[in-house]
Amino acid sequence: MADLIHSDGSFRTFVEDVVSEALYGRLGLSDRPPVDQYLVDLLMRFMHRNGVYSVTDEFGYRVESVARMLEEGDVRLKANSFERERQVHRHIGDFLLFWSGMFPEHKFGGVDRFVNPVVQGQTSYLIVSSFDHPPFDEEAALFRRLGAEFEAMQAGLIIARESMPGLTA
Repeated sequence: MADLIHSDGSFRTFVEDVVSEALYGRLGLSDRPPVDQYLVDLLMRFMHRNGVYSVTDEFGYRVESVARMLEEGDVRLKANSFERERQVHRHIGDFLLFWSGMFPEHKFGGVDRFVNPVVQGQTSYLIVSSFDHPPFDEEAALFRRLGAEFEAMQAGLIIARESMPGLTA
């Protein structure tokens, strides 16, 4: 089992090594466009509850269910702009990838038990990728890949988790 702190003293470097090895070493995925740094950033952001539940409603209350996030990210319902729609769908994709990859045993409750994390994660990332105009055009290919290869990214996080002490069941 790997040490939690990398030899250079950085937890982030440890996570970078584990994620890169899982995606490119163990799964043999292509690095074009590169996804490892995005997944590392996601894991770093989600280390704190405020990152996991960063979507808020119009009153500033934290939105914790995927169903409510979908409402917040729909311009026909609560999103006040297409940029807000993109932001929330990016978070939904990240949220579902995080939970289904790092904690695959997690079962969503309430109305979220009807959400298929793979299908919704793919859909949300593909919505984000459809913003292929400035200032989002440079990220569109990354999110297209995250949507198209959601299950591979999920598998990569499951493999990465095996190298992280204290996270395996």
